[in-house]
Amino acid sequence: MTITVKIGEAKTRLSELLARVEASEELVIQRGHEPIARLTLIPRKDDFSASMRDVKAARMSGPVTTSEELLAWRDQGLRY
Repeated sequence: MTITVKIGEAKTRLSELLARVEASEELVIQRGHEPIARLTLIPRKDDFSASMRDVKAARMSGPVTTSEELLAWRDQGLRY
């Protein structure tokens, strides 16, 4: 859910609004009727580690790339 507040309200209720962001809500701050900023939750380090484990596991289950293939891609101007 997205919460939209004006700057003055955000300054007055900052602690409460940050608690709601921590509860996975998104906060949009607006000046007048124009949105100027968005606050979202930063993923915790544990969440990132789990994601990296998933990526590494997916890479390990795929075909192995040989050094010859990497060199051929480099020579063709491709990136691995």
